[in-house]
Amino acid sequence: MFSNPIFIREALTSPRQIRHYLIRSGYVAAIFILIFTAGQTILGTQQIQTTTIGEFARLGNLIFQMIAFLQLLLVLFFTLLFSAGSIAQEKDRGTLILLLMTELKDRELVSGKTQSSLLVVYVLLAASIPVFVFLYLLGGIELSQILWMELLGLVTVFATGSWAGLVAFWREKTFQTLAISVLGMVVFLGVVELAVSLLGTQSVVRPWIAGLDPFRTLYEILNPLSLNMGLQPVSISAWPSLISLFVLGIALKGYTVLRLRVWNPSRSVFKATPKEDKEAVVIKEQTRTIWPNPVIWREIMTKAYGRKIYVIKLAYFLLAGFTLWAAVTSDAVAEGTLYLGVIPPQGLAFAGIAWLSLVLANTQAVTSITSEKDSKTLELLLVTDISAREFVLGKLGGIFYNSKEVILIPILILVYLVSQGAFSTEGFLCALIGFIALMIFAVVLGLHMGLTYDNSRSAIGGSLGTMFFLFIGIGIFMILLVQARSSFALQLQSFLVFIVVGSAALHSALTHRNPSRALAISAWLLPFLTFYAITSFLLGGTLGVLITILFAYGLPVLAMYIPAVSEFDVALGKTTFDKG
Repeated sequence: MFSNPIFIREALTSPRQIRHYLIRSGYVAAIFILIFTAGQTILGTQQIQTTTIGEFARLGNLIFQMIAFLQLLLVLFFTLLFSAGSIAQEKDRGTLILLLMTELKDRELVSGKTQSSLLVVYVLLAASIPVFVFLYLLGGIELSQILWMELLGLVTVFATGSWAGLVAFWREKTFQTLAISVLGMVVFLGVVELAVSLLGTQSVVRPWIAGLDPFRTLYEILNPLSLNMGLQPVSISAWPSLISLFVLGIALKGYTVLRLRVWNPSRSVFKATPKEDKEAVVIKEQTRTIWPNPVIWREIMTKAYGRKIYVIKLAYFLLAGFTLWAAVTSDAVAEGTLYLGVIPPQGLAFAGIAWLSLVLANTQAVTSITSEKDSKTLELLLVTDISAREFVLGKLGGIFYNSKEVILIPILILVYLVSQGAFSTEGFLCALIGFIALMIFAVVLGLHMGLTYDNSRSAIGGSLGTMFFLFIGIGIFMILLVQARSSFALQLQSFLVFIVVGSAALHSALTHRNPSRALAISAWLLPFLTFYAITSFLLGGTLGVLITILFAYGLPVLAMYIPAVSEFDVALGKTTFDKG
């Protein structure tokens, strides 16, 4: 890898950009802010002199477990995003064909593009090691746990990047690449867990199959006593998982190398010419009527998002059905278990499916703009009489039409759950309206990011990254709030630090290229209002939570939508007066 010219180029050029250092330092700073918040939640205002060794060890163990799972989520998400997005961008710009024409071998091209796109992820893993060593000083964890956790993250990056690279070299459209990568990863983890549950505990292959799920392995690393109920010394080892994931990554990468020249160049590059008939019969081309708004006509009536979009929808249907079935038939439902004290298992399943729907809709929104930019078709709109309003509304209409399945399935699940008595009528209406509001926010955010950034990788990373951190932050907040429920008023200052940092990050993402007072206000208000909504929800509120969510996410929607439909400066790079 270190002799690969593509990787060497990325390694030499990345440090020249200031964001390379900002991402690394920002990640470490975010972890320390999380450590501070969790420490204030657990220890409160207790003086350091009166804190016992046991309390420090409990603090170190809890924070280590939280950050370890969070880092593994980040590894999976950003590996899929960076690896798939980097190769898809080469395809959209037509530069992948140029790479195929060079003297690079197939394995060098596949390995170079995959690993160079993951350089940032490798750097973040390395930057986290001193932080975990700092936690080791608090007690409650062993150096061997840190070592195995970092090795697990490293091998997970390799396997996940190999999968994303396979999909990116296989599929033609960016949306298909990202959607299949995410859905495929989730389905794979579900299949692994199903296989592990069907195999007996004495099965020889069970540890190797279970090792394909990095979350299961991480749980065993963090809780070694859960596998040893006797008096034997506890030894921590993750060799089965490391070997299984490494072999899986090698297999995926090898298959990609074998099929590289078959998949690329894709069939869309070649244009079939009509054959002349022997009798010189004039071939009349079939024409179609274009709607008054040609943008929405193209989004709906053509294959703008690829030829096999039904594969993504089928995978989504199967995943949603399996998740709902697993939640309804679980023992937690019979026992009346409530996660975080308020969420039933059915509600947690709906939240997971709804989050996946929001990510897919956001992906389709941002790629609908970035694919136009990369293929240079957006520039053609500069010489037409299409207004910004027609363009944005056409794109929105096409996105909602093509995302109708991922919008309707969570709604149907809500209807089913309320018919089974899992939710009250009031809770159903609040969840329904809240989901629709978040869906609109996800779509408009994707459009805004696509129109804002010139680089498609930055647009996709900013859009999906905002969605990811927003909802992961909500989950972390809910966990910490449950931990600090008895002394919430005393821990408010630690939560405020986390919220202020999140507000600053959201403000930077939304107003990076298009400064706006409305966007700035909405970016700073959204985390505070979300925090209020979370606390109200944990206290049993419904209507107040809904009103807060509608205002918190409706304001940035208006702040992003109104400039896009009124000014070409935002949408297409020209002013409205240039048309005259």
